[in-house]
Amino acid sequence: MTTTAIAGVYGITDSTLMPGDALLCKSEAALRAGLRILQYRDKSDDAARRLREAAALHALCRDYGALFVVNDDAALAAKIAAPALHVGREDAPLAELRRHFGGSLCIGVSCYDDLARAERAQAEGADYVAFGAFFPSPSKPDTSRAPLHLLREARRRLQVPVVAIGGIRADNGADLLAAGADALAVISALFGSADVAAAMRRLQALFVLAGGSQTMEES
Repeated sequence: MTTTAIAGVYGITDSTLMPGDALLCKSEAALRAGLRILQYRDKSDDAARRLREAAALHALCRDYGALFVVNDDAALAAKIAAPALHVGREDAPLAELRRHFGGSLCIGVSCYDDLARAERAQAEGADYVAFGAFFPSPSKPDTSRAPLHLLREARRRLQVPVVAIGGIRADNGADLLAAGADALAVISALFGSADVAAAMRRLQALFVLAGGSQTMEES
């Protein structure tokens, strides 16, 4: 396990919201406004483009002191020496990833609405776990809904950071933080905005109001 801090706004890219040059432009706008965790998520089969984009985003995150996370692709993470990887139930087992990468890679695990899965992930060396979707999500419309009380129970039973995901916006995230989420993972609420920096400030304000560690920064 790593000592990487997982807290605050957790941005996730979306190729439909960030086509072409918009991927880097919107990502940099969010990073400039204070984003400190950025996950590259692209399910296409264009390996060459994905490699180029991931490498460029990794470099951008280094420039801004942000954690760069590769979604669901251990081989891509290895190629660009990414500091973090996020995996789901269809990906390689966590124990296998730990054997391959050792303890230096930050690994997050999607746990959906399953607290037992999160406890297993923690025992196997996960650095953080993610629950959701808590609200209807355009990126994953068929994902099972996670209840709010799951976060309260997770906070009592887990020591690793907890990320909430799924349809989260500035107007519905406060309850998730109050229930125990350390980070809020967002896609449309950040990168679907015409003004990414303003959207970032609205999301950061949730943590300020909740007494979180992430403070608002000027863009």
